[in-house]
Amino acid sequence: MLTLPSRIEAAAQRGRGTITFLQGDDAEAVTWADLHADARGMAAALQARGIGPGDHVALLGPTSRPLVTAIQATWLAGATVMLLPLPMRMGSIEEFVDQTRARLHHSDAALVLLDEQLAPFIEARPDDPPLVPLTELRADGGAFVAPHIDPERLAVLQFTSGSTSDPKGVMLPHRALCANLDAIIGATDFDPDDDVLLSWLPLYHDMGLVGMLTLPMSTGGDLALAGPQDFMASPARWVRWMSEFGATATAGPNFAWVLATRAMRRLDGLDLSRMRVALNGAEPVDAEAMDALVEAGAPHGLDAGALFPAFGMAEVCIAGAFPRPGQGLRTDVVDARVLETERYAAPVADEDEGGRRLALLGRPVPGLEMRVVDPETGAPRHDREVGELEIRGSSVTTGYYQRPDLSDATFRDGWLRTGDLAYLVDGELVLCGRIKDMIIVGGRNVFPQDVEKAVGEVAGVRPGNVVAIGVTGRRGAEEVVVVAEVRDEIPAALRDHVAERVRTSVGLAPRDVVLVAAGTLPKTSSGKLQRSLCRDKYLAADLVGVAPA
Repeated sequence: MLTLPSRIEAAAQRGRGTITFLQGDDAEAVTWADLHADARGMAAALQARGIGPGDHVALLGPTSRPLVTAIQATWLAGATVMLLPLPMRMGSIEEFVDQTRARLHHSDAALVLLDEQLAPFIEARPDDPPLVPLTELRADGGAFVAPHIDPERLAVLQFTSGSTSDPKGVMLPHRALCANLDAIIGATDFDPDDDVLLSWLPLYHDMGLVGMLTLPMSTGGDLALAGPQDFMASPARWVRWMSEFGATATAGPNFAWVLATRAMRRLDGLDLSRMRVALNGAEPVDAEAMDALVEAGAPHGLDAGALFPAFGMAEVCIAGAFPRPGQGLRTDVVDARVLETERYAAPVADEDEGGRRLALLGRPVPGLEMRVVDPETGAPRHDREVGELEIRGSSVTTGYYQRPDLSDATFRDGWLRTGDLAYLVDGELVLCGRIKDMIIVGGRNVFPQDVEKAVGEVAGVRPGNVVAIGVTGRRGAEEVVVVAEVRDEIPAALRDHVAERVRTSVGLAPRDVVLVAAGTLPKTSSGKLQRSLCRDKYLAADLVGVAPA
């Protein structure tokens, strides 16, 4: 079955499996069969509005039963799902509206289904597609007629993080999505009769939509689903839900696992013994933070083998490289100096000997191939030689919607250029950083995350909210600038402490240290730091610094 509707129909007919919607401390359990019946009614309403195969339907709203039903209804009608990001902060509403309108027009959306609470923010204009509140999408007596859907039709148009004027829509046909779902099932030994998934990830992010929602929706497996706002309001809820629902698989970026670790240390009465896939992805995996997670989770029955550092990206639907379940965190300790100066991952025995500890992310999931090449020439790299990661296979995107220029630049001889610096060890993937974020100082390739992690350990700095960028100095050489969010009370010598931490951790004196208020660093809709945009703001003197006491 190469289309999502055929799989969704089969999953509903199993008569097993539920999706439990979590909101704060409330829970509503719905069988997939009942949700499917509602979705068929919504699909009929979409058909009555002229929506069918080839149309793009934009969806905008927080995680809820109506939104999930509308996602399935859009697929049943044969249309393409395009989930729009929600605003990161209330202070960014104007930017949110501009980005939303840009995505709508770049994507040729035929219809916008939105939560009625967001309707006041999106004022309809004559050239906008029709805006329909989710609560108004009802079957008006019409019967749903299942359309024929070509597996090459787009199932999802996934927008990656970009500027307002230049959104990039990743095209994901049914064939590719189904191939990636099969790869996830095979790589994780997923069993819909036993596994219980738990997610709070935003549905407008590929990990939340494909990896955590579409997988159980298309197989009939159990899912407990919350919204990111519920997690951020109380990260301890995530850990409690793991225990309450007997979750066997969940996922989050590295910062979320740090918050989960803190919760595990102060909570009692948890049972995490069923957890077998605790996926860490979307951000660089901090090995020390994962060690702390294992220690904090052990008293609650969390198996160290459940840790699951992985690699994925929207351009391969989601799953790229997975380890085998049960292996836990495995790392490669390499000489940091050699890595920076020679782009070679020379193994060392001990971190104390100048080693850098990097997570092994497993092998390509079934249907994908990976190689590491010279970023400029495409010449193959050998094991442990750092270069650009390239991917090809059954679940790779067909390109960017209406952006042939980007599509042509992203593919080389049929291989997807990821923009990631990486190396392979006996076929396993290790990521080093992003090519565009690399800071080159005196022949050294300085990885910004090394600087950011070190600065995040300084008292007064908000961990995970630090950006290291490279700027051209007075003599034309690149220099390091650190921008860090700070807590309410700022020590007088904090800027000096940050500069000293950079010198001792990476051996470089920063050109500048900018301290900014909490919540002001530029981030993507999924919460990732935007180094390039931060650099632009720094050069334009648009960063508003705060002064120490």
